[in-house]
Amino acid sequence: MTGLAAPPPDSRATTGEIMIEAQDVSKVFGSVRALDSVNISVPRGTVLALLGHNGAGKTTLVGVLTAALPLTSGRAAVAGFDVARQPQEIRRRIGLTGQFASVDGQLSGRDNLLLIARLLGAGRRAAQARADELLELFALGEVATRRARTYSGGLRRRLDLAASLVGRPEVIFLDEPTTGLDPSSRLNLWEIVENLVADGTTVLLTTQYLDEADRLADSIAVLSAGSVIASGTAAELKAKVGQRTVTVTLDGQDDPAAAVEALRRASMEPVTGLDNGAIIIPIGASKEIAAVIRALDRVGIEAAELSFGEPSLDDVYLTLAEQPSLLAPLSERPSA
Repeated sequence: MTGLAAPPPDSRATTGEIMIEAQDVSKVFGSVRALDSVNISVPRGTVLALLGHNGAGKTTLVGVLTAALPLTSGRAAVAGFDVARQPQEIRRRIGLTGQFASVDGQLSGRDNLLLIARLLGAGRRAAQARADELLELFALGEVATRRARTYSGGLRRRLDLAASLVGRPEVIFLDEPTTGLDPSSRLNLWEIVENLVADGTTVLLTTQYLDEADRLADSIAVLSAGSVIASGTAAELKAKVGQRTVTVTLDGQDDPAAAVEALRRASMEPVTGLDNGAIIIPIGASKEIAAVIRALDRVGIEAAELSFGEPSLDDVYLTLAEQPSLLAPLSERPSA
């Protein structure tokens, strides 16, 4: 399949190796510092989600890493190749899907894929085989002969992502790929991304959707004003924010005041006042659920319902807005 085979493996891009890396990357447009000493790394076969509001620097960073924008200072590499010195090698190994579908609306879905395959150097048969493979993968067979301009937003997104995979890239950059999609189309794209990663593809995803990052990302970097202000796995970021909680709903015959008093005697700080009469108890770890049950047992109260809650990425965002120092590494936090 001339022109469509995966690029030859390089000794610098083996299993477990860092496939996307930025070291102190900065980008300046005139008087605007769009990126300020950004550091990220993404191992092969994983997903890094870049979170941040509009203007935070996400798309600029994608532009630098895909060799579309020259960096001002620092160093960046993709698949082991330097962004500044080896842009052609990088372009051979990446796929890119932007915030808006970039397919040609006048061409059919199949013809869009055939055109890209031929531009990549594939022969006619190889191009047809790859187009058919992608049409099946993205469930586009039934609309393959329709002009892309007649596609729904979800179908265009799927075609756009299929187009970015024609050259069998090792690394995919997805710049807010589900913006404007309905919930069903978003779920469909998430499943496609998960399957690609399971096959070893490395993904850098920019998004404003916290649930998207929570589901897809192996690690997360939060950008604000061109700088990474927090990074880690979703679990690590959540662990730095607020408290885990146990929510206890009592049987209608039990006295909430007695339950609260029992929990306080056990050195807990229950919160009441919810419409359903539930009691919320902040805890440090899931094993402390047993202590909640024991405290209630001592006064003869049995929980009708008990649930354990983790902080969410929404909580992370709120904390960043109010107290960003809480998410800094311990060594970087100001001393008390």
